[in-house]
Amino acid sequence: MGIFIIFCNTAYSEQQQEEKSMVIVPQWAKDAIWYQVFPERFRNGDPSNDPTQEDTKTNIKDWKIKNWGDDWYKMDDWEKDMGGDFYTSVFSRRYGGDLQGIIDKLDYMQDLGVTAIYINPVFRAPSLHKYDGSCFHHVDETFGPDPLGDKKLVESAHETEDPSTWVWTEADKLLLKLVKEAHKRKMKVIIDGVFNHSGRYFFAFEDVLKNGENSRYAGWYQILRWDKSLEDGFEYKGWFGVHSLPEFKRDENNLNKEYREYLFNITRRWMAPNGKVEDGVDGWRLDVAFCVPHGFWKEWHKVVKGINPEAYMTAEVIEIAPDFLQGDEFDGTMNYPFAFCVIEFFADKKNKISVTEFDKKLKELRDSYNGETNYILQNLVSSHDSPRLRTLIVNPDMNYRDWGNHYERSKLQNNPDYRIDRGNEEDKQTQKLIALFQMTYLGAPMIYYGDEVGMTGANDPDERKPMLWDDLQYEDETLHPIKGKSKPPEKNLPDKDLFSFYKKMIKIRKDHPALSRGDFKTLITDDEKGIYGFQRVYKDEQMIVVINSSDNNQNISLKPDCENNEYVDILNGDKIYSIDEGLLNLEIRSRWAVILTLKK
Repeated sequence: MGIFIIFCNTAYSEQQQEEKSMVIVPQWAKDAIWYQVFPERFRNGDPSNDPTQEDTKTNIKDWKIKNWGDDWYKMDDWEKDMGGDFYTSVFSRRYGGDLQGIIDKLDYMQDLGVTAIYINPVFRAPSLHKYDGSCFHHVDETFGPDPLGDKKLVESAHETEDPSTWVWTEADKLLLKLVKEAHKRKMKVIIDGVFNHSGRYFFAFEDVLKNGENSRYAGWYQILRWDKSLEDGFEYKGWFGVHSLPEFKRDENNLNKEYREYLFNITRRWMAPNGKVEDGVDGWRLDVAFCVPHGFWKEWHKVVKGINPEAYMTAEVIEIAPDFLQGDEFDGTMNYPFAFCVIEFFADKKNKISVTEFDKKLKELRDSYNGETNYILQNLVSSHDSPRLRTLIVNPDMNYRDWGNHYERSKLQNNPDYRIDRGNEEDKQTQKLIALFQMTYLGAPMIYYGDEVGMTGANDPDERKPMLWDDLQYEDETLHPIKGKSKPPEKNLPDKDLFSFYKKMIKIRKDHPALSRGDFKTLITDDEKGIYGFQRVYKDEQMIVVINSSDNNQNISLKPDCENNEYVDILNGDKIYSIDEGLLNLEIRSRWAVILTLKK
């Protein structure tokens, strides 16, 4: 979700530093190539389950599913009839993406080289994004094969928070099938947990609306006052003041006990369905983790690891946040500070940081966590809460690190001059250089669906366009949503060359364990030439990566640690470099790199 927060770094005592070095992490996560999927916009694998107007909880005349291949800014008649601009109606759209669509494209992800999938919320909710859950123990019926049958089954079951009353819907079973199919391909799956708040249609909140103070769930929410003269009969706290997202009750240490038990039970349900850990999800991404008391995360950590010690838990926090990663809460985070560094160095122009500053910021980030944790942080550059990677590149110097303000400035509805085109070949080359760094640096790279084929989009909602597929027809992108503005007409097709490059870089990472498990050491920081070089060493494998961030071809010399005489550049046609008088002399073209390994 969109996040607005300032996090304070924590100073560590001697005891905490000792504890820091003892953190144990899931080993598979070191080798992960993450791919983030936003279900409603990824693939419509089963048109028979497309959401209806009733599913959206709206009352819009002549509402209908949006055509997958339409120009994103093209408005249907029902949208125009709403009387506003594009941003009045876009949040009411549905494209029909579902779990079958994800299953159908597992082979696509495997071909790309993906080994771990993070799926945005799949649980029952009326919105397109599902961060306004109606329950956490059922998958949304419009993501499954039998929406009507699932609704009838749930209604007839008379379920409560007690897991003994829960049934398995067809949508629930399809999620388990997705996990099974992913596991067949040796891919892990984690799902989004939104434990801080629900939507107003959440079963417990609906009961509070119906029964007021007498509701068995009245203690689940942050009720500020009961007053029958109010529309709902009470006033409650919403997440960041959002009325449609009522927050669950908590004190400074933990969440409400009964609600807590519900969360423990849904955790068991999805991690060990019918008692089988091998059939369950491999972990969780936790939404707005900073909003939930640490005491809960510590308890929940014990539940999760008690089910599967190798489960992976990653927190959505924006700043460097070592207090979440002490070994008793989360394993990793969505590593936004990595993204900030990357954009400041590779994409920014007027505010571009120097090579020395880039290296310094990366070191500060590494030093904030224990050694093992650094290997499993999710090194993303863009996500469902930020502009697309290509769009970040063509809109430089906007201070991505200033998260809250950037979030607003990078929304097209707030900033009509924000660019929404793919840019030129130089911008594409910058994206390639960023992908290269992602795949060779310390930490687990994460790709937001569609970035690998050049998708564009400003911040919410434009970064959530329908995925580009080879077998579907797409209109050219010619429209601009802001009156009086225009954009260059562009073909809206997947960039096959960019996909091939991502695939190549992922293969290089997977073929060379030093890039995922090796030690990290900076070899050269040349501000004048824009050269950044580092080495990764694991067992008997040594890799050297040297990046030329400048607009000029550069000749440089560096002294490697190894005494081996010859290195092979596996990025550029297996060119051989020999050591001359203890130095490697390299020629690197502008905005490019070499990736060297010892010649055997």
